[in-house]
Order: sequence, then C-alpha cells, then structure tokens
Amino acid sequence: MRSDPRTARSVRPAAEHVVASLDETPLQAVDAVDTTTAPRSMWSEAWHSLIRNPVFLISAALIVVILFIAAFPGLLTNQDPNYAKITQANQPPSAEHPFGTTRLGYDVLARVLYGTRTSVMVGFFTMLLATLIGGVVGALAGYVGGIFDAVLSRITDIFFAIPLILGAIVIANRVDALNVWIVILVLGVFGWTNIARIMRGSVISVKNEDFVTASTALGANPVTNLVKHVVPNAIAPVIVTATVNLGVYIVAEATLSFLGLGLPSSSVSWGGDISDARPALRTQPMMLFYPSMALAITVLSFIMLGDAVRDALDPKARKR
Repeated sequence: MRSDPRTARSVRPAAEHVVASLDETPLQAVDAVDTTTAPRSMWSEAWHSLIRNPVFLISAALIVVILFIAAFPGLLTNQDPNYAKITQANQPPSAEHPFGTTRLGYDVLARVLYGTRTSVMVGFFTMLLATLIGGVVGALAGYVGGIFDAVLSRITDIFFAIPLILGAIVIANRVDALNVWIVILVLGVFGWTNIARIMRGSVISVKNEDFVTASTALGANPVTNLVKHVVPNAIAPVIVTATVNLGVYIVAEATLSFLGLGLPSSSVSWGGDISDARPALRTQPMMLFYPSMALAITVLSFIMLGDAVRDALDPKARKR
C-alpha cells in the first residue's frame, strides 16, 4: 500500500516544528519540576504537625515555665520554704509574703515554688523507670512470643490488677523512712503495666513488616532486629502514653503526701501543703487554692502535651 505524497508533505513540517520547539525549550523549565524530593519521615511529619498545633504550643510553653521554676525557684523568691515563724502565721498577702503565710508561718509562695521541683522530679524519674520496665517487658513479650509472651503477659496482668495508689500505700506503710527515691521506686514498680501492654501490641504489629524480614534475610540476629528496627518503629505510642503518665505520677505523689504516706514533712510537697491547708479551708481558702492550682496546671500541661503528640503521631489523625 502506497502512502499519499500530499499527506507526507503535510506531516513533515508539523513534525519539524515540534522538534524545533523541543530544542528551544529552556533547561530551567525542565529543571523546575523536581521529582526527586524525598518524602518526610514520620518524626519529621509529626514535628511539622506539632508546631502548627496551638495545643502543643500552649502546653510546651507552660512546661518550659514549670521546668524553669523547678530548676531555679530561688530566683523568684528570697524566702526559705522550710522556715516557719509562728508570729507571722495566717498573714494575708503582703509585699513580703505575696501569697500570705500558712497557719504555721511558712511562706506560701516559697512552698509552691519549691514544691514544683519535688513534684516534677518525682513525676519525671517515675516516668523513666516505668517506661524502662514496661518497655523492656512489652518488647520482649511481643517479639519472642510463645510461652515467654504468655508468662510475661500474666505477670503484667497481676501487677495491672493492683491499683497504683493502693499498691503504693501498702508499700509505704512498710517503709520506715520515706524519701523521694523510695517514692519514685514504689510508683515505678506499680506504674509500668500500661506501657508494657502498649509496647507489646506495637512490637507485634511491627515485627512482621517487610523491612524486618529483609533485615533477617540479610543476616541480622534477633537482638539487632529488635533494637535497631523493631523498637524505633514501635516506640511512638509509648512516648505518648509516657507523657500522659507523667502527670498521673505527679498526682499519685501528691495523693500519697496528702494522705501522710508520701514524702516526709521535711520535704516541700504540694500534696503535703494541700493536706496542711484543710483545717483553714473556711477561714483561709487561698492557702489551699495556690498549691492545688499549681498541681492542676502542671498535670494539665503534660496531659495536653501528650494529646498533641498523640494526634501528631497518629496517621489517621494526620489524614483527617
């Protein structure tokens, strides 16, 4: 079959025009389309989500202020929180005592400021201890599986059945001389169970991923897989829970001190000050208000931070 010469003559100029136009296209226009941009990692995406979340910004600002007060309470007051002058008891707010004094003559502002250090210290180190215990137990149970998983899960259930405050009260009654570190140890021993459950479930979902299978095929041993691949990709929900639990541990310490089973009276504690302010609730309610408000703001700040981090690390929340 022969081609029509007229069709060939009409097609040739059009083709030559297309080729010429391609040759004249600037290289900058081609380079403007960037197809090599790598997608953000989960942590990078979470950070960009956090800095646009007003809840995170507010809670982070409050926590920075709380940590500054805990680290440098002496910069905000020149009063000794352990110095009681009975002749200045039950004084109203003044220039020397902005929050007034207690029924024993303690400066309320100094007690609130120095109590921040104790509460934050107990909450932070209890969170570290509970996360360490629960993370190790949950990671081993989820990764090894089988009978080992069953045994660790039943041990976790036993501790989970014991309420945190009740277990701490029982142990505190058996200890003669309580201090900050014993309270941290007691709360950590009974506060790791929810971390273990969350870590176990997260490890079970991650250990069967393709990148873990590929690492095993390349000769990585189980310990390397667990430490380098499984745990880093399963730690996100644990971080969220640990952040929220920090506020829970602060409340637990304040509850023990309120009941007289926590820190000794020589230690400055919000829970102890709240307990001491009960007799003067009707006559001087502000003595109870200041430590209670400090406790509420601190706990609320960490809970808000945990909620913001959870929303940032939750893929479903990011899609919404």
